[in-house]
Amino acid sequence: QVQLVESGGGLVQPGGSLRLSCAASGSIFSISTMGWYRQAPEKQRELVAHLTRGDTTKYADSVKGRFTISRDNAKNTWYLQMNSLTPEDTAVYYCTANLILIKSSRYEDYWGQGTQVTVSS
Repeated sequence: QVQLVESGGGLVQPGGSLRLSCAASGSIFSISTMGWYRQAPEKQRELVAHLTRGDTTKYADSVKGRFTISRDNAKNTWYLQMNSLTPEDTAVYYCTANLILIKSSRYEDYWGQGTQVTVSS
C-alpha cells in the first residue's frame, strides 16, 4: 500500500557531500513526521533527523550544523543534505514516515529499504 524509496547513497570522500531522497507513494492521506535514521555495523539504529508537519526539526548532536532535512510536500518526498561527511557517518540510512492512509483511522510508521552511505578516502 505504501512504499518509501530512498536514493542518493554511495561512496564519498571525507569532507564531501551527498543528498539522500525518500519518495513516498501509495494511498497516502497525510504525513505527520518524516525522518532519517542510520545504522552502522555493530551499532544500534539511531535517529539522524526528523521533520514534523509543523516544520519542527530535530537532529542528532553528531550531525547538527552538517546535515539538513527538507521536504517537497507536493511530491511526498523528503531529503537529507549531508555536508562535511566523515568516516563516522558511514552507515545504512533509512527513511521513515509516520503517516495515515486514505480510509484509515490511525497514523502508522513506515520504513524504506535503506541506502548505503560510505565515507572513505
